Amino acid sequence: MTLMPESGELKTGAAERSSGFDRSTEKATPYQYSVGLADSGIEAAVTGTTRAGIMRFRFRNGGKSWILVERNGTRGDGSVKVDPATQEIIVVDPVFRLYAAAGKPAGFSGYFVVQFDHPFKVAGGSEGGPQAAVSFDLRPGDVVEARIGSSFSSVDEARRNLQAEIPGWDFEKVAGAAKAAWNAALDRIQIQSDLEHRQIFYTALYHSMLLPRAFSDADGSYPGFAGEGRVETAKGYTHYMDFSLWDTFRAVHPLLTILDPDRELDMVKSLLAMGKQGGFLPIYPAWNNYTSEMIGDHADAVIVDAYRKGIRGFDAAEAYRLMRKNAMEAPATHELYVDGRGRRGLASYLKYGYIPLEDGVPDAFHKKEQVSRTLEYAYDDWLVGEMAAALGYADDAKLFHQRAQNYRNVIDPETGFARGRHADGTWDSPFNPAVRYGYITEGLPYQYTFFVPQDLPGLIQLVGGREAFVNKLDALFAGGYYEHGNEPSHHLTYLYDDAGVAWKTQQHVREVMDKEYSDAPKGLAGNDDTGQMSAWYVMSALGFYPVTPGTTRYEIGTPLFDDAVLRLGTGKQFHIRAKGAAGGNLYIRSAMLNGKPLERSWISHSEIISGGELVFEMSKTPNPDWPASK
Repeated sequence: MTLMPESGELKTGAAERSSGFDRSTEKATPYQYSVGLADSGIEAAVTGTTRAGIMRFRFRNGGKSWILVERNGTRGDGSVKVDPATQEIIVVDPVFRLYAAAGKPAGFSGYFVVQFDHPFKVAGGSEGGPQAAVSFDLRPGDVVEARIGSSFSSVDEARRNLQAEIPGWDFEKVAGAAKAAWNAALDRIQIQSDLEHRQIFYTALYHSMLLPRAFSDADGSYPGFAGEGRVETAKGYTHYMDFSLWDTFRAVHPLLTILDPDRELDMVKSLLAMGKQGGFLPIYPAWNNYTSEMIGDHADAVIVDAYRKGIRGFDAAEAYRLMRKNAMEAPATHELYVDGRGRRGLASYLKYGYIPLEDGVPDAFHKKEQVSRTLEYAYDDWLVGEMAAALGYADDAKLFHQRAQNYRNVIDPETGFARGRHADGTWDSPFNPAVRYGYITEGLPYQYTFFVPQDLPGLIQLVGGREAFVNKLDALFAGGYYEHGNEPSHHLTYLYDDAGVAWKTQQHVREVMDKEYSDAPKGLAGNDDTGQMSAWYVMSALGFYPVTPGTTRYEIGTPLFDDAVLRLGTGKQFHIRAKGAAGGNLYIRSAMLNGKPLERSWISHSEIISGGELVFEMSKTPNPDWPASK
């Protein structure tokens, strides 16, 4: 929904009502945005809460003034209606699905209630259609404020959300509360650094907290997942929606397990509610429905990562039931499968232990990608096995841990690379690991060969041992095949730790931080993908990264700051000291954890959240002897 202030003659067309603006008048913060509209002489500002917002318009010219309200979509039975009696504008904007069943109704709408602090007169526009306008007779310099309540459930819920979160007319109070909330969130990590790196770091931390979005109303109401208008209630938690799971399982969710475990618990509960309501755990839930976007089955990673790190309070048995169902069953009808339920290509995967090239995976937004799907399903199977073991299902644990070895079926022993394979077992030819193939997702065989987070020791042996593994990684970086702008590369810098050459992890992690992030407008290597690109930076700058979500282990890279403090929700603090790191000393000479030598290239989740101090002695030259344990 859009609100556009105007002075003088009402203009309803998008082009004619638009206004130029001077960047010098623009102020953008996490809690407030304001700008001067040069063509109309109006100063506009907006701030908000979780489910409501307040906008302030200062009309420099006075006289006949307008606010045009327009809904974003033009399809469906949406409307913009003015109610002079209640002095409200009611907006209903139907939502349509993405990816699977793209363009079909999503079964819910966006609902908005707009109220003003000045009485208005009904003006022009197309009342009941996509837009409507109201007018005000103002003196020069007068300010009009608009409060907007939003909901995905109903108009009444939008009005109740507004009353719950912005009951009065005090723009500065709302902005102050939003500022305090963001300061509290960002203050969970304190760093000592120069201005440039502070800006990069806190921008990244801010981005990593933006999604998934809160979807339920203040009273817990929300549209049921994959439903046709039914309303569910989130009892005792906030229901979240729009999980870019293929991206965010890697670092966003592990970061939340440290900084905001209560919010991460709500996200796990949200995924389980989707699974219960729709019958299958979602692969990539967007617009409150299933999609066939991306690959893998990484709700498993979010659930198991939380569980292994002590985040409880959700129904673990139900979580396992849903995880197992995704791994073992197809939907009851082909129509439901096409609609986005279940793993893509599961029948082939179960039959062959890999998805052969003959299965083009037609009912997916990303078709084919058979090798990448196999590798990611093997990781997901390991996660199911880990959850089975934790709950005492020994036979299932054995089954899924065996399936986790399916990665071996798509890594050609002759070349040592992930490679397309036919149903008869033969390998696709010709082959070059540095070439893009349809059986690899958004990357190269060079990158995807290393996606075996569940069994890195096994992968190292499969490709010929530590020396061969390191040589293969060296060739990847030397050949320019590392691509930080896409997620399949994100763990690669940290794999040297497992091969006993941690200094190379330190070297390449710092290279990526220095080259791929800046405080300029193009300060990211690629799409932030709902915070994953930023979460990688946050964790890497602190000095560790979760190569294998679903374990309690973080691989140590190289801290970027001389001093960083994590303020944990328990009231404890974890202090990271690395004197000289900010000055270019990127190599670790030695490390001490709570006063004792740390002779391993990883740290556990419990060691972080228990509080304490991790101290690094840094150097400008590599130290092949750290850690002593290889």
